[in-house]
Amino acid sequence: MRKRKDLTICEWQGVEACPPERASKLGIALGTLGKESINGLRHIPEKGTNGWYLWCGTEMPTEDDAFSPLHVEHIENYLPQVKEYLVLPAGYRFLIDGNNYEDVWFDEALILA
Repeated sequence: MRKRKDLTICEWQGVEACPPERASKLGIALGTLGKESINGLRHIPEKGTNGWYLWCGTEMPTEDDAFSPLHVEHIENYLPQVKEYLVLPAGYRFLIDGNNYEDVWFDEALILA
């Protein structure tokens, strides 16, 4: 958990910010919105996507159609609290609960082919 709120997410993690390209798309599990905790993970960006997948709840949805494409500029309409995390580079994950809990970690499996 980030102890100093004056640090950006990337300063806290000691990584260079890698914001998603404008008009790129992320995957969002709309059917999970409103559940406790918000999760995100970032794969390597490709083919107009920025690599981000976002969902709410304790389990990542596994259905083929669980994630819908969303232009990154529209995330504020759905999950505004994740905006600051979207600058993390590929390979990073986060978990926030809206009650001051946050966890950010690197998951090498997200960037391996």
